[in-house]
Amino acid sequence: MTFWKTMALAGATALALGLGNYGASALDTRFKDADGDMVADAPTNPAELIDPPTLIFSYTPVEDPAVYAKVWDGFLKHMEKVTGKRVQFFPVQSNAAQIEAMRAGRLHVAGFNTGSNPIAVACAGFVPFAMMASKKDEFGYEMEIITYPGSGIEKIEDIRARKRASTPKPPNSAFRPPSALLAQEFKMQAGKDYEPVFSGKHDNSIVGVANKDYPAAAIANSVKARMIARNVIKADATKVIYKSQTFPTTGYGYVYNLKPELAAKIKEAFFTFNWEGSELLKEFEKSEPPQEKFLPITFKSHWEVVRQIDKAMNVSYACK
Repeated sequence: MTFWKTMALAGATALALGLGNYGASALDTRFKDADGDMVADAPTNPAELIDPPTLIFSYTPVEDPAVYAKVWDGFLKHMEKVTGKRVQFFPVQSNAAQIEAMRAGRLHVAGFNTGSNPIAVACAGFVPFAMMASKKDEFGYEMEIITYPGSGIEKIEDIRARKRASTPKPPNSAFRPPSALLAQEFKMQAGKDYEPVFSGKHDNSIVGVANKDYPAAAIANSVKARMIARNVIKADATKVIYKSQTFPTTGYGYVYNLKPELAAKIKEAFFTFNWEGSELLKEFEKSEPPQEKFLPITFKSHWEVVRQIDKAMNVSYACK
């Protein structure tokens, strides 16, 4: 079973406990947050600001990087026109590698997925400002725990003694929520009542269940919807036994120490992009809700529920 579904129920539990906004996101000591917006401030010393001749962009490593290089090509060309910079797509194989690339100064603009967003903010100086949404400002996804028809699994308790597929352990969010769901709501402990298996990423988990390699998995249903739309799997190859509340989806932003003028141009590129007829729209309108534009967001507000879950589960944002 994968990680997204447990996360959803864990979020509901955290809210029921009345945790509220539990405070700062534990930024690394090399960052400052004078304005209290929970993300790193731009350096006040001009010598610490960067103005790279080539902007490196990466999209969260959810599915085949080769597919997404083409999907993002038109948008990156638009960013080149707005910023006056060359923009290069950088495929990443894991959330940890993506965070480390930004932390090391090799990544300037990125989309970090829901679970890795707080770690990227705390450790890499990531400043998220946009998220994909529908024309009606609808956004997000639900975590689903899925199985395949005929697996013998009709409800979550049936997972006992089974293997559960998951994406990698934290910082990826697809492990913590489902594990919390099973432990808190169903008294099922990983390694005791079921065997967790780490598939690497959501599409691996989805294909694994569809091919009957895994009996169950926790996944982001937005990923599943896109895979069905591309005929990677058939709609009836899996079935849902749990669906969570709505979570924010991938957050887009830049590294904190870009020159403010360049950071402003990057924002402008996101909010002036024409989605009509684009590869971006062709790919992401398949989501539910459809993703048809970039919506302004703040980390403090839109990621509060994720921070609540992490707090309830004693997840540390300390940098290693």
